[in-house]
Amino acid sequence: MPTIAVDKAGLFKALGQEYTTKEFDELCFEFGIELDEDTSSNDRPIVDGKQEPAQLKIEIPANRYDMLCFEGISLMLNIFRGKIQAPNYRIDTPPNGELQTITIHKETSRIRPYVSGAVFRNIKFTPERYESFIALQDKLHQNLARQRTLVSIGTHDLDTLKGPFTYEALPPEEISFVPLNRQNEMNGVELMRFYENDKHLSKYLHIIRDSPLYPVIYDSRRTVCSLPPIINGDHSKITLNTRNVFMEITALDKTKVEIVNNIMVAMFSQYCAEPFTVEPIRVISPHNHESREVPNLTPRETQAEVSYINACCGLSISAEDICKLLKRMSYTAKPSKSSQDLIDVLVPITRADVLHQCDIMEDVAIAYGFNNLERSFPSKSGTIAQPLMVNKLTDIVRMEAAMAGWSEVMPLTLCSHDENFAWLNRKDDGNTAVKLANPKTAEYQVVRSSLLPGLLKTIKENKHHSVPIKVFEVSDVAFKDLTLERKSRNERHFAAAWYGKTSGFEVVHGLLDRVMLMLKNAFLTHEDGLEGVHVDGYWIEEVDGEQLSPTAIRVTRLLTIADPTFFPGHAAAIHLRLNGKDQVIGVFGILHPTVLEKFELK
Repeated sequence: MPTIAVDKAGLFKALGQEYTTKEFDELCFEFGIELDEDTSSNDRPIVDGKQEPAQLKIEIPANRYDMLCFEGISLMLNIFRGKIQAPNYRIDTPPNGELQTITIHKETSRIRPYVSGAVFRNIKFTPERYESFIALQDKLHQNLARQRTLVSIGTHDLDTLKGPFTYEALPPEEISFVPLNRQNEMNGVELMRFYENDKHLSKYLHIIRDSPLYPVIYDSRRTVCSLPPIINGDHSKITLNTRNVFMEITALDKTKVEIVNNIMVAMFSQYCAEPFTVEPIRVISPHNHESREVPNLTPRETQAEVSYINACCGLSISAEDICKLLKRMSYTAKPSKSSQDLIDVLVPITRADVLHQCDIMEDVAIAYGFNNLERSFPSKSGTIAQPLMVNKLTDIVRMEAAMAGWSEVMPLTLCSHDENFAWLNRKDDGNTAVKLANPKTAEYQVVRSSLLPGLLKTIKENKHHSVPIKVFEVSDVAFKDLTLERKSRNERHFAAAWYGKTSGFEVVHGLLDRVMLMLKNAFLTHEDGLEGVHVDGYWIEEVDGEQLSPTAIRVTRLLTIADPTFFPGHAAAIHLRLNGKDQVIGVFGILHPTVLEKFELK
């Protein structure tokens, strides 16, 4: 969870009450946040000849983006304590009715397609407010915006710019401006070289560095406002004397860009001449049908069931009482006219985390007080549990292999590319294994598509023990599957390996027979007189080089145990007939000497 440091004296002044550390800790607990540290009793550094003011370090839940700054914490605690009403956020159009516009060019869809924003009119900054304004942007960049990869915020002194604005995507050589707090003009390529060793900005350069087009925002005079998500221009930088702020937010995610916009507006519109009002901007984006006015400050409408809230909290309170409790959590709620068991709820723009009625129920419990809830053992089970069929089958196979005297191992799911292919005498067709885009070490390059490398590596590390070594594993492997949304799929596989002074073919065969017997699959012997009789069961057939059937080739490839892995003439495919359908479900045999050599098992 993010930890926010706020000025202790300033927060208590905003709350209108002095607290001891214990009292404030209890208040935080009641609201669902946690006081991590009070630095008033610590040795604090000396800054400009003065000791740093005492701070309260507060842990905020990861879903409460509206409490990532001083303004959000003080506002929500005051509403919770009943000191103030939840603010009514409003749109305030300029007197002449002409909104600032930002036109999105089609080329931006190749790199960062969405834009939102707002204008703060007649805002008044103090050093503390300015610091909090910048800090909230940083917190949102680190959390919701995922290190600026999804969303980035740019704020500018509107009085230094002239609308309308355009959002374009241009080659880096064509973008020239003076970056924030610099004196020299540089283009996009030079800027990347200049900041590649900067401890603050270097970690963001990779987001657009290799793109043929860089996103850029211009005003009507072709003054660069910002190069998102890297840096703003120095021309429009904000100071304590700034009175009108133009905020632009670019993003890859349509939902998150509006969440970030609403949070920034909700927290800092209170410092405008007309508190909690903001001037909208018009986004013109005809190519993707995203033209609109932003921000949208209309609360979301939803409903919650009174019976559900009472059942989850162990209460029996009325709809009116629930509405009063929700008021403490900044909601607007009233009993529904459509049903006595429903309440109509308006979710404020600050609560993007509220998705279902369970979130509303949680806030009712917080407002009621967790310590006030009656302690009782649940009269009903919250779940009806039963194992997934694949896990039930896995446990049967695991148990039978263990009772047959084999030891279960659990190797890592990542392995090197060579271990997964070349060391097993297999070729990578490029459509089998899931590969890591940026492996940190050569040992972990792909997600295994076979259990065999893990078993052989385990034996390799334990070959100093007495033989025979009998190990097995029942676990998942992964394969590419472009037909699925996630482009990959998992399969549950079973593998066993025997290491000793003889081949051990008959030992592995015996394990196969035991497992299949316990799974109630009979071994078919194909004796005379049974020709033409299709009985369910399993049997084995020798596989030899390129003479594998198409079905066997397909299945053995799926199992990532191709024939070259085994010694020629010493491998068998396992066939299963189930409900009259024949299929190859596996293969076993004596490993090829080159495979043993690669894993140092000769």
